[in-house]
Amino acid sequence: MSDYNAIELMICVAARLLEDGSTVGVGTGAPCAAAMLAQRTNAPNLLITFEAGGIAPQLPSMPISVGDSRTFYRGLMATSMSDILETCQRGLVDYTFLGGAQIDAYGNINSTVIGDYHKPKVRFPGSGGANDFASFCWHTLVITQHDIRRFVKKLDFLTTPGYLNGPGAREKAGLPENSGPLKIITDLAVMGFDETTKRMRVESLHSGVTFEKVQENTEFELLKSPEITDTEPPQDEELRILREEVDPFRYVIGR
Repeated sequence: MSDYNAIELMICVAARLLEDGSTVGVGTGAPCAAAMLAQRTNAPNLLITFEAGGIAPQLPSMPISVGDSRTFYRGLMATSMSDILETCQRGLVDYTFLGGAQIDAYGNINSTVIGDYHKPKVRFPGSGGANDFASFCWHTLVITQHDIRRFVKKLDFLTTPGYLNGPGAREKAGLPENSGPLKIITDLAVMGFDETTKRMRVESLHSGVTFEKVQENTEFELLKSPEITDTEPPQDEELRILREEVDPFRYVIGR
């Protein structure tokens, strides 16, 4: 099973970040696959919540939406979106996974429009619960493709807050101290954020990828971690579980 594709690598990397006993708010797709894989490997007591109201389901197979009946299967609670977001506001959710059309150096995300807001080139679904999750969950994780159109100097629209414009900005805006983006996992590298400047920095590179290639696909200047490591590739058992138990119909990993 040594052969794997980019999405399988990203899911495995993300799954390893979720500690046993922690809480995560997920949507569908790769984030859900990462949470399901974590439950079956390093975090059997991971508590999963879904925006539509499912709390701690025992996911039998990959759901196709946050309101899919499987997101409530054998769960502790079938509640509502308002209850889930209130749980985040109370500081009870450790991690959330988000995505978007654009992300900047401080981890701010745009999932609303490309171009002028009133006359956009492209209009996207918007925030949904993304702003709430990023504002009140302690750590935000992002799984995304890496290209220069996505990693931009300036967002066309700020949908979801990262570190806003630098150190102290989240706290000044009234958001919880010590919260914010944690890792950006792409098909090229894993990025974190510098503790002093709150700017994105490269922490590990995937096999065959150079820092220069990552920078070429990023519009803003990336920082370098003091020691850039090699991303640990998926293990055979991780791939077996991912392919046979988590996503046997390849809804996600077949993309």
